[in-house]
Amino acid sequence: MTHPMTREGFERLSLELKRLKNSERHAISRAIEAAREHGDLKENAEYHAAKDRQGFVEARIRQLEGVLGEAQIINPDRQPRDKVAFGARVTVVDLDTGNEATYRIVGEHEADTDKGLISIRSPIARALMGRESGDDVAFATPKGQREIEITAIDY
Repeated sequence: MTHPMTREGFERLSLELKRLKNSERHAISRAIEAAREHGDLKENAEYHAAKDRQGFVEARIRQLEGVLGEAQIINPDRQPRDKVAFGARVTVVDLDTGNEATYRIVGEHEADTDKGLISIRSPIARALMGRESGDDVAFATPKGQREIEITAIDY
């Protein structure tokens, strides 16, 4: 299974993987070694915390290696400019509240709603795909049906 991704998302995840492998692994090894010097490992909270952190980091490394190994970088420059597609920045207005928001449609592993990066698999992104500026778009959310209008599309 391929994972669609922007160039920026691929580079950000690659940097995280590099940091985990080169910095975090070594820091955890040093922490485990220092904790071992304190003696009895059964009741050594520092040792158990470092081992837990090691498990988390190794799991994240495996996850990132899998995602990056199956990444399909999609160049937004090749997308049609008049329609919403992967990599687009879409400005919308909520028709109920009048609130405006801008989202960028990205791969699921690079999504960050706090930064306006929404997964291509999210309900709003699926509803926006293929639409044009000026279109009204309705989609279901856990809080009920929403309707938005696309006011701008940018790549």
